[in-house]
Amino acid sequence: MTSALRPETTTEEVRRPGRWLALSVLVLAVLLVAVDATVLGLATPYISEDLAPTGSQLLWIGDVYSFVIAGLLVSMGSLGDRVGRKRILLCGATAFGAISVLNAYAHTPEVMILARALLGVAGATLMPATLALIRNLFHDPRERSLAIGIWGATASAGTALGPILGGFLLEHFWWGSVFLINLPVMAVLVVVGVKLLPESRTPNPGPWDLTSVVLSLAGMIGVVYAVKEAASHGLGRSVVASGLLGAAALYGFVRRQFSLPAPLLDMRLFRHRGFSGAVLADLLTILGLSGLVFFLSQYLQLVQGRRPFEAGLAELPAAVGAVAAGLLAGRAARRFSVRSVVAGGLAAIGLALAALTVIGQSTGYPLLGAALLVVGLGAGLSFTVTADVILSSVPKEHAGAASAVSETAYELGAALGIGVLGSIVTGVYRGFTGPAGTPAAAHESLGGAVEAASSLPAHTAGPMLDAARQAFVDGLTLAAGAGATVLLAAAAASWFMLRDQRLDSAQAD
Repeated sequence: MTSALRPETTTEEVRRPGRWLALSVLVLAVLLVAVDATVLGLATPYISEDLAPTGSQLLWIGDVYSFVIAGLLVSMGSLGDRVGRKRILLCGATAFGAISVLNAYAHTPEVMILARALLGVAGATLMPATLALIRNLFHDPRERSLAIGIWGATASAGTALGPILGGFLLEHFWWGSVFLINLPVMAVLVVVGVKLLPESRTPNPGPWDLTSVVLSLAGMIGVVYAVKEAASHGLGRSVVASGLLGAAALYGFVRRQFSLPAPLLDMRLFRHRGFSGAVLADLLTILGLSGLVFFLSQYLQLVQGRRPFEAGLAELPAAVGAVAAGLLAGRAARRFSVRSVVAGGLAAIGLALAALTVIGQSTGYPLLGAALLVVGLGAGLSFTVTADVILSSVPKEHAGAASAVSETAYELGAALGIGVLGSIVTGVYRGFTGPAGTPAAAHESLGGAVEAASSLPAHTAGPMLDAARQAFVDGLTLAAGAGATVLLAAAAASWFMLRDQRLDSAQAD
């Protein structure tokens, strides 16, 4: 970006008073989303037992949030640029807390899926607003790198806090309690945020184009749904139709952005190689990781027999690594290079996933813990630097839209990862051969098998559970291998696309 695209920045703007206190409010929103994302995986066995969803419904519970949020992030980021990023953040946080109550008291799989979808609508307002506000709070590039590192470290801390806190709640209360922990965080965020956060918006932004909103939502949901269903059940008429309609809607969205004087998303941003490379790296990284992460809690609890709290502690090394690496990532990228830090981090994640292809039902914790630590270190390095690259590549008036693109890549990767890699696990699992008397419900999910075993005689329950657990592990290792391949490919792509990209004063306002 040339200096002509950027407004003049005063010393007062660079050193805005209270910016670090304002950052503390923004990270509460990140904590809110991170905790919610991680506790779902931990609560899945309990939801499966209580609501008795089919295997397909269980996947929808896991990924419908990502589907909706991916479809709305660009629209909500652009809306925040227009109506005010502080306003949309606080409204979204309030809605997020209220809808969490609906998640907690869902009594059927259908209600749970609807509640997760509504949570996606609220969640779409949060993440773009937090990054956009950081972009407008911190104009000094080194301070901004540190702020983004703290932002990312908080998200990682939330991934650690979620399973531990969720595990404690699951051992003492019903599964809905894991969603109610959002309420106190939301309350603090709103009350304190009203006083500390500065408002920022794009001057003269133009109208919010509802046609573009509809095209974006329809396109993302159509394409992601088609990929998910194709991975689960193969190509059928409805799958092909959904994919074609989604692709047509996205094509229409892009065409419309070029024709609008004030588009929801300025497509010229993608001409910046660093911006495009960072977005692609985020998408592929989450795609390779999310399917595995979604099933890891089930492996720890239903295969290895760990209690929920113990399973939460077992996942702690990933968060510890991510927090440590996130705080050092900006400094490392300046000392070495952006592409070496991002590509190196992604390659480390790929190798750690490759190591998980050898796990079995009784694999000791040292291998699991070491692999999770490496995953966390790699993710902390890569995600922090790519977020910095994305925000540094655009003028601050486009911060909301650019942040939304970054988060869209994240959520799209999560949806595709759970849909594709999750379908690998589910597909392999459903094919297990149990002893005579194995009920059909046992083939829907591992949680269903555990529940069914409680009502079967011992001579049937034992062999059935052993076969089901082995099939689940076989699917998990296959998904880990696929994820490792994706991550190594992402590392190679980042090495080339982030060439000559730097984080330095030349990218300051």
